[in-house]
Amino acid sequence: MAKWWLLLNWLPCLLLVWLPSALLAATPSRVVSVVPHLTELLYEIGAGDKLVAIDEASDYPPEVKTKPKVANYRSINLEAVLAQKPDLILGWRSAQSRMLAPLERLGIPVFYSEPSDFASLATEMRALGSLLGVEKSANAAADRYLARLHALQQRYGQPTGVKVFYQLWYPPLTSVSGHAWPAQAITLCGGINVMANAQLPYPQVDIEQVIRTNPGLILAGSQDPDALSHWQQWQGLDAIKRQQLRLINADELHRFTPRALNAVAQLCQMIRQAEQQTP
Repeated sequence: MAKWWLLLNWLPCLLLVWLPSALLAATPSRVVSVVPHLTELLYEIGAGDKLVAIDEASDYPPEVKTKPKVANYRSINLEAVLAQKPDLILGWRSAQSRMLAPLERLGIPVFYSEPSDFASLATEMRALGSLLGVEKSANAAADRYLARLHALQQRYGQPTGVKVFYQLWYPPLTSVSGHAWPAQAITLCGGINVMANAQLPYPQVDIEQVIRTNPGLILAGSQDPDALSHWQQWQGLDAIKRQQLRLINADELHRFTPRALNAVAQLCQMIRQAEQQTP
């Protein structure tokens, strides 16, 4: 009996030793985000008050601009991150896992984001909410996002036959394949991405390749009114003949946040307008 009594008294201690540290840690209260869309998601789910530092590209919502900057798109200042004494870091797996590995080895938990499609963003929002102790507000935000996504799919999901070329930047002329976030938006809106079969997510293409596909709509992720001016020399293109050169807010469309649906709705309207111009 004495042995069993000792075992029952020591069992909680043994469990504390063997349980994963992630399960034992308190709800994080000092969060560092080194990618803009995760910075934005924190505020979307109601956990913005936990954010203590950001990367240089994080600019939304506007109040984050006063936070200390500890990273940019090329590198992460590990000393600056450690100075913030974070109990959670938010990063982008495919781009930042190697840079964040030294911090993980120090025992600092990292939440990695890598949404594969529009619906999976809601899953990340719920996971973040659970991790940060804001499940109720996170689930509500995810539900709102999915409801709006479903409404867009119902309204614009039918094929239009409109061929779309998305100019990510120029020069060099770079587009998006069927795997990239903007490309998924084109498909969601019923358009045909003329670069859908490219092997790389963001392929560099020749203008001649685009001319052969003869898109009815050419888009640029830019607010520069001259971003598409170089296409004017190709007057035979349907997009030129029908005046279907359009600009769209890249900060919204390219970021994995509910705000992306603002740009998706705009894109869907552009594709419908191009459809109406088709003979």
